Amino acid sequence: MEKTRKLGQTDIEITAIGYGCMGQTHAYGVVEAEEDMVALMRYAHEVGYTFFDTAPIYGEANEQYLGKAVASFRKAAVVATKFGIVDDSFFTGNEDALNSSRDSIKQQVDASLKRLGTDYIDLYYQHRIDPKTAPEEVAETMAELIKEGKIRAWGVSFASEEYIRKAHAVCKISAIENMYSFVARQDEGTYFPLCEELGITYVSACPLAKGYLSNRYAAGTKYREGDWRAKMNLFQKEGMDANLDLMDLITEFAERKEATPAQIALAWEITKKPYLVPIPGTTKKDRVKENFDAVNVELSPAEMQEIEEALSHMDIVGMG
Repeated sequence: MEKTRKLGQTDIEITAIGYGCMGQTHAYGVVEAEEDMVALMRYAHEVGYTFFDTAPIYGEANEQYLGKAVASFRKAAVVATKFGIVDDSFFTGNEDALNSSRDSIKQQVDASLKRLGTDYIDLYYQHRIDPKTAPEEVAETMAELIKEGKIRAWGVSFASEEYIRKAHAVCKISAIENMYSFVARQDEGTYFPLCEELGITYVSACPLAKGYLSNRYAAGTKYREGDWRAKMNLFQKEGMDANLDLMDLITEFAERKEATPAQIALAWEITKKPYLVPIPGTTKKDRVKENFDAVNVELSPAEMQEIEEALSHMDIVGMG
């Protein structure tokens, strides 16, 4: 298994599995201590990770933690952050929280550079589409930032195919970041062919479905206040029961390969497509290594076909 991949059509090389920073300060009901998270990400680099993904909407500390962590190996790190969501009210449906105007992006990138403590961002995503700003305008702004040396490449997240094509025609998109996993396969017939056609990397957010695919949770698991999993169908008894066949399949392959269920979920992704890069997140040191070691799990074409055949007969409850 190749342990590195090219980012889109650039000369930027990234590890086949990246590290998602979100959970350090967002979505799980706690803001982890800076000292612990900086040490964790430095350890991640020692293990082999070079690709790190953050965003301002995860809390300003998220970018700050990452910036401090990679400062000593900045040139060896590929730092991805995002723009476009300018206010927490986005989470309650406020469209005014979305702003990708040229002036706003210029302010957002400078703020991220300051928080990250760096003078360039390797990959800059439009986190969500701003309906008030045309894709061509956003792409033009990205081209300006690349020319200025503030970013090296750009991408989009949760954008339509039409939007991507229009933007890509102005300034090449290097990555699409969407949710993809055993329980979220909706992009296989749409964005995968688009990535192949346009030479775009597909970055897989939530590749372990917020830990669900690690098979370490039960229907009665108690979560902290503010932890999104407490309200997700996937983590309730109904979701757990509906996906027993899926978890049995993953567990069977884990035993066969002397791996963990999480490693099977990640190995399946990076074996499936050469442009697919999952970015699991964790705040635990042992999980950092476990996740990255999935690059050493070999799934043969016959085994991949066996998995696909089994999946085709399952009615899987997803991330809702």
